[in-house]
Amino acid sequence: MVEAGMETEPSADPCPAPACDLVTVPARQGLEAVDILRRGPGDAVGPVLHDDGGDTLGFVVPAGTAAGWDVPGSTCTQTDGRGLCLAPEPSAEGSDWLLPPGEADLATDPALLRRALGEAARMIEVADNCC
Repeated sequence: MVEAGMETEPSADPCPAPACDLVTVPARQGLEAVDILRRGPGDAVGPVLHDDGGDTLGFVVPAGTAAGWDVPGSTCTQTDGRGLCLAPEPSAEGSDWLLPPGEADLATDPALLRRALGEAARMIEVADNCC
């Protein structure tokens, strides 16, 4: 109930919920994948989030990706727009943007990400087994 003389303003969501999922990978593999994606045709990588501890990277991918994600060593979380804010300031405490929204495509293509993660894993395996 609104008392006379009091007006209510519609609550504006400072961060509209994006339709996206989040693929989380170990930082080393993720950094290699970012490099691989950036060397490809066009700018094939979307926003990428990293934790302050430096252990993981999170790739923003289109909504629905989580349902069919099966890449070993990674997880894909369905966000339904909850808890992920595609604004220049990261919404999750203890994280920062490696590639902020606005400096990258809206989301990374899951097929391209899958290939880049596979190539990155092979490169890391070769480097670790060398010498």
